Amino acid sequence: MSSVEFSEFYRASKDRCLRAVVGTGMRPEEAEEALAEAFARAWSRWGRVRTLEAPEAWVVRTAVNANISWWRKRRRESPAAEPLDAVSAGEDHRADLVAALRLLPPRQREVVVLRYLLDLDTEQTAVRLGIAPGTVASQLHRALATLRSHLNQPERSH
Repeated sequence: MSSVEFSEFYRASKDRCLRAVVGTGMRPEEAEEALAEAFARAWSRWGRVRTLEAPEAWVVRTAVNANISWWRKRRRESPAAEPLDAVSAGEDHRADLVAALRLLPPRQREVVVLRYLLDLDTEQTAVRLGIAPGTVASQLHRALATLRSHLNQPERSH
C-alpha cells in the first residue's frame, strides 16, 4: 500500500469528488465532512479501492452513503428535519442547478452525478450503482428532462 499513490489520488480527485457530492444535494459543509470520512475509508481499503475501475466513484458513493446514515440516525433523534441552506448569491447559476438536482429522486441524482460530474460511462455507472445499463439510460433521460423543465422555467415573482 503506497501512501504516495494515495496522496496523489487524493490531490487529483478531492475537488472533483467534492463537486460531485455537492451535486447530489448535500450542503457544502456536509459534503466536506462526508467526503473526509469517505477518503479515510478509501485509505484504509486502498489496496482494494485503487484497483477499481473508478475509485473516485467509490469515494463519492461512500460519502453519499455516510451522509444518508448520518441523516437516518439524526431523524430518529429529532423528528423535524432542518431546511437546506441556500447556496451563496454569488453562485446563482450553480444555485439553480443544485436546487434542480435536489428535486430529482435520489437514483436520478446519483446517475447525473456519476455520468456528468465524474465522467463515468453508462457501463461504469451501472456497475457503481448495481443497476442495469438500460436503467442508467432511462434514469438519465428522466433526470435530464426534469432538469430542463426546472431550469427553463421563467423567474417567478414573489
